[in-house]
Amino acid sequence: MVSSAALIPIKSFDLAKGRLAASLSLKQRAELARTMATSVIRATRSLSAWVVCDTPEVATLATTNGAGVIWRASKGLNQAVQDGMTFLTKQGYERVVIAHADLPLANDLSWVANRLGEVDVVIVPDRRMNGTNVMGLSVSTPGSMEFRFAYGPGSCEAHQDEANRTGRSYHVVPDEDLGWDVDTDDDLVVFETHSLLHRGS
Repeated sequence: MVSSAALIPIKSFDLAKGRLAASLSLKQRAELARTMATSVIRATRSLSAWVVCDTPEVATLATTNGAGVIWRASKGLNQAVQDGMTFLTKQGYERVVIAHADLPLANDLSWVANRLGEVDVVIVPDRRMNGTNVMGLSVSTPGSMEFRFAYGPGSCEAHQDEANRTGRSYHVVPDEDLGWDVDTDDDLVVFETHSLLHRGS
């Protein structure tokens, strides 16, 4: 059976969602980040969940929700993901699903790992088709660790370019739930619309 893991980088809750400062207090932003991170960890379903972090509070949330902890000093998102991938590869995982921690509608990440049976890379973009909210990577193929992560504006296209550069097949798979992240004040509408609908399902 193919071994699959989920990798979730989570920074300190007190530092999260600074761009929402005009709408939410520091305490509210920390609670929002904590709530969304918990949802993402629980959405790993059948995958082995691992959190990359550098604060005890995040580590406690991870272990409380059944996830392993990869301790790494903060060096930015791309380095955190790279360090996490290196760790999981050494643990023997063959497929890794990387997910941001700010996906309020996340309910299942396991299907991304299953799609890796068809291609080497699965890219789930944000709803604007700009960023990369979730990405699946097969790490059992030659050259898999040569993949360079490029999170930030335009990362959806950048990760497609990287797949081409490393000779890896890929699918871009938009998903209504996983495509919704929370970065700006406008994104908070998700809690007035989509979240309410999902609570009743």
